[in-house]
Amino acid sequence: MSDAGFVASVFDMDGLLVDSEPLWQVAEVEILGPLGVPIDPHACRQTKGMFVNEVTAYWHERFPWTSPSTDEVAVQVVDRVSELVVERGVLQPGVHDAIELCRRHGLDLAIASSSQYRLIDVVLEHFGLAGEFAFVHSAEEEPYGKPHPGVYLGAAAKLGADPTRCLAWEDAGAGVLAAKAARMVCVAVPEPAERSRPAFAIADAVLGSLVEVGDHLYDRLVACRDVPAAGSEGLIRPH
Repeated sequence: MSDAGFVASVFDMDGLLVDSEPLWQVAEVEILGPLGVPIDPHACRQTKGMFVNEVTAYWHERFPWTSPSTDEVAVQVVDRVSELVVERGVLQPGVHDAIELCRRHGLDLAIASSSQYRLIDVVLEHFGLAGEFAFVHSAEEEPYGKPHPGVYLGAAAKLGADPTRCLAWEDAGAGVLAAKAARMVCVAVPEPAERSRPAFAIADAVLGSLVEVGDHLYDRLVACRDVPAAGSEGLIRPH
């Protein structure tokens, strides 16, 4: 039985559960570079949180190439990331702590990811997490990726949960915008280099890592449901 505050918890995947952002950077540089895109790991951050087809379209608009198509390039990128996840991927610290916290409070769990289902499946199977989530929802089912709220609303619908009673977990600014637009309480775990981005100012909690989760944090997040979205009274920062 869930408590009065939340009934479900919705997790992003890339960068939050698995340290995959460096893997995406490697794949994008390897595949987009030979097509004439002057891309490096820093430039990859410009599209963090986007659906992969939006990423390839973004770079094609700025540095057009003749072939293959942007959709075909997206397939190549996902294929390479899948290989890299198996070869060198690692879980982020505290993943099991966050999942256990939600389980302890009776929440149903789902994934809301900008990645394609085939990559989500690789990650969840490789790290033994497939049984932890009742549902998985990918932005490939939505007309728009994050920061549009569709992927979070879709995950809530699969769970049969009111979005306002869902707790979202994110690492990207675009994801925080998406979760808050879906009217969810949102925990952000940004990379240190991205903590100053404006989007994180609207998160209800900003943590250094998932290792910081605990019942005290959870109780304060429940209280955030009653704080107006434009207010800052419920904002939680790590000590």
